Amino acid sequence: MEILPLISTLLIVLSAILVAVGWRLIIKGEKEKHKKAMVAAAISALSFLIIYVSRTIFIGNTSFGGPESIKIYYTIFLIFHILLSMTGAVFGVVTLRLAFKGNFKKHKKIGPVTSIIWFFTAITGVIVYLLLYVIYHGGETTSMIRAILGY
Repeated sequence: MEILPLISTLLIVLSAILVAVGWRLIIKGEKEKHKKAMVAAAISALSFLIIYVSRTIFIGNTSFGGPESIKIYYTIFLIFHILLSMTGAVFGVVTLRLAFKGNFKKHKKIGPVTSIIWFFTAITGVIVYLLLYVIYHGGETTSMIRAILGY
């Protein structure tokens, strides 16, 4: 199960790459390819969510294992990432819904905002992964609330 955080992170990176590809395709006027790229991005993000929630329920979350002196900065960054990811997810659902309902005027307005939020979500997600598993060794695996707040 130690591979799951890496797989989750790769899925979010893949979703961001697919969003970037989809953005480029729509600029070029390739609507069908754009749709396929964005649906693939959504499936990648949903796959991340399924793995993350399953891991959280059955295994727990890894707390920060780095130096105590930077733990507060990590915690603030993590909370920012979580809020950003929730915002990005809501924007993503709304943006996809607008597209599937054919409301392309609103979709065109909100799509770039959604994409930018998602890019920052992916970037901050990679940084969280690096801080938890690469730069520092993760702390104990525990419930999500304990991992986030350090109780």
